[in-house]
Amino acid sequence: MKRILLWAIILVLTSCSSTRFVDSWKNSEVSALQPDKLLVIGMTDNLTARKIFEQELKTALTRRNIKAEESSIFLDGSFTESKKSQEEINAMIAELSADGFDAVMITAVKGVDENRSYTRGYYTVRYNWQRFGRYYFRYQDVYYHPGYYDDYKVYHVETSLYDIKADENKSLVWVGSFDIVNPRNITSTVDDYVEKIIQQLEQEGLIDAL
Repeated sequence: MKRILLWAIILVLTSCSSTRFVDSWKNSEVSALQPDKLLVIGMTDNLTARKIFEQELKTALTRRNIKAEESSIFLDGSFTESKKSQEEINAMIAELSADGFDAVMITAVKGVDENRSYTRGYYTVRYNWQRFGRYYFRYQDVYYHPGYYDDYKVYHVETSLYDIKADENKSLVWVGSFDIVNPRNITSTVDDYVEKIIQQLEQEGLIDAL
């Protein structure tokens, strides 16, 4: 009974979080992140989500004595209005360097999966249902209740950290992949995702824990 209760508590706690860490890579030549000035970029056309995300990540980094700024403030608003050439992007990087930035942390959605799960309460294994009639009676709701299945989305998100003053082939410092499962609210989703980024950077020794 105690083991059942423990697992129930674990499931409740983990279900509160919509973000799951998937994988990461760290440049072995970098021991810690010590930029003079870091630019936070959220690549999304949702301006509200971008603003909230960049503010949250900036705040989290500032608490760890990393000077960070939001791209929504430092990048010209017209920069994202049209697709830029490699030359235009290089010019933007040069301007950032001239303004004192030596690092960029950029986040983008790499893909979205449409998934389907069973409604809670149905996803159980009952070996004592040995009679076909009882089994059919139990699960016939699949024909009559649209809510029997639950459709949800999984967003595959990637956050990368670059040293924009390093050699081009060595500029990637760290990249982490995360899955955001069925986000419902911008603020809570951003809070959760930023927390996961910071936790992973701390675990990998790139930033100091509070």
